[in-house]
Amino acid sequence: MLRFMPVGDSMTIGSAGEHTWRYRLWQHLCTAYGEPFTLVGPRETLHDPSTDAPTSYAYADPEFPRAHLAGWGEGWCHMAPLIGDAVRSCRADVLLVSLGLIDLGFYTNAEQTADNVRAFVAEARGARPGVRMAVMPVVRNIRVEADETFAGQVERFNALLAETAAELDEPASPILLVQPPATYDFHTDTYDGTHPNESGEHKIAGAFAEAVWQEWGLGGPYKSS
Repeated sequence: MLRFMPVGDSMTIGSAGEHTWRYRLWQHLCTAYGEPFTLVGPRETLHDPSTDAPTSYAYADPEFPRAHLAGWGEGWCHMAPLIGDAVRSCRADVLLVSLGLIDLGFYTNAEQTADNVRAFVAEARGARPGVRMAVMPVVRNIRVEADETFAGQVERFNALLAETAAELDEPASPILLVQPPATYDFHTDTYDGTHPNESGEHKIAGAFAEAVWQEWGLGGPYKSS
């Protein structure tokens, strides 16, 4: 059985009442991937806005493997120390990673964040030498319109991420840079300028799905409905 682990921040964990892009990807793979698979990770909950804590199980549709490694307000700097144990305990085969927005917004600059990417990769491979990683650059959010410095850091980190992924890519443990959805627009694909609504969930899921299909032959073309 192939084990996919979604790794991310608030865009990946989602909030109470949402489907999440994890669900959209699972739906896609159920029809497009002809072999046994599941989603794995040490966590299952959604973020609960009423308590500002990851305590909710109120998925819009809870009938899917809800496991993940994602957290509201967490980034590369938080996940690098956790990923080794998570990969080891969950026997993850493919990591689907969407991180960086929180790092650049609150914790680290582009260069420091790239260093944490390297630490993350090393920890993941230390736990499972053959693990595959599909990594999405930072998807632009509303802050890039108002904060020129932040927008520059996003652009710089995404360039460094591409360089780092190419440098660390190995045949036995490939790193795939996932192209962000070309039509993604935070004005229409989010409900608050950052967090994906239904169309945004489909576009993020579709970006991961198309990447792992085209590069690794997993699944097939993404269909949003």
